[in-house]
Amino acid sequence: MDLREAAFGDRPEAGVWSASGGGARERWLAAVVLGGQGHYAAAAAVLQGLIAGGGLFGSLAASTLASHRRQLGGHAAARVLDGRALAMVPDEPGRIDPDPDPDPDDVDVAGARADAMLGLAADAIGGGRLDEARRLHARVEPRGWRSRVRHRWLAAEIALAAGHAEQAVHPAEEAAATARDVGATRHILKSDLVLGVALVVRGTPESVGRGVDLLRCDLNHTDRRGLFSLVWPTALVLTNAQADRTIAGTGNMKERAENALSCVLRRADPSGRRLADRSPWIPTALLRSGEPPNADAETNFLTD
Repeated sequence: MDLREAAFGDRPEAGVWSASGGGARERWLAAVVLGGQGHYAAAAAVLQGLIAGGGLFGSLAASTLASHRRQLGGHAAARVLDGRALAMVPDEPGRIDPDPDPDPDDVDVAGARADAMLGLAADAIGGGRLDEARRLHARVEPRGWRSRVRHRWLAAEIALAAGHAEQAVHPAEEAAATARDVGATRHILKSDLVLGVALVVRGTPESVGRGVDLLRCDLNHTDRRGLFSLVWPTALVLTNAQADRTIAGTGNMKERAENALSCVLRRADPSGRRLADRSPWIPTALLRSGEPPNADAETNFLTD
């Protein structure tokens, strides 16, 4: 099993359960894959052990667990974890260039620092602190492809949260192009979700049509690969597009969103389920009634 391919390549659906007992690098990569598949409880068990160990992989693990908490609507809990991640980034050894041979996937000191800073920016978006999000975002200088993709996601999400969907389209397109250049399937699909949301929210007939087509394609791929953490928000955006604009052919989207979200919540640990139930951004009411969700999910579930 090539864990790099599963975490950052073209096999995000791979089974990685046996790798969760390996070394720190292997355990972290396995937890990244498990989180993408919506196995939040299994990922949390691995990540919490790594956080306790500190160091580079403790920092990366804290950022990863923070991302999973955000995906369940727990931005305040994620902020605590991202703060820990930043504090645990190993000190620079005093060289002019601390990473003369940087890791291709940002699994290094610079990547850990970028993960923590971008995580804190995402937490600020979820908390409605856009000025703080902009400041943190501006302080990050991405080096590898993964931090570049996440940096562009955050640029798009800040624009969406500020009500400027037209400004979100370009950075989302840049993120998608970067992810495609390296063949990072999960990041491609997440980038297409961000781009699809930006296009739909922009609201012109042309952008809505393009966005819906992109999201339908995205949903087919995330569903086939079992990436439930991306399935439910994609289906939810299509549900809202249908409700707002009577888009044809999306009649089963609400049911697909319900099924995927239900699966994600069943796979979450108790803390994650509590965060989701209390969050205004996770439409858990969708699972309890036939009413559409009240949260403005299009601008808040994206933070990663």
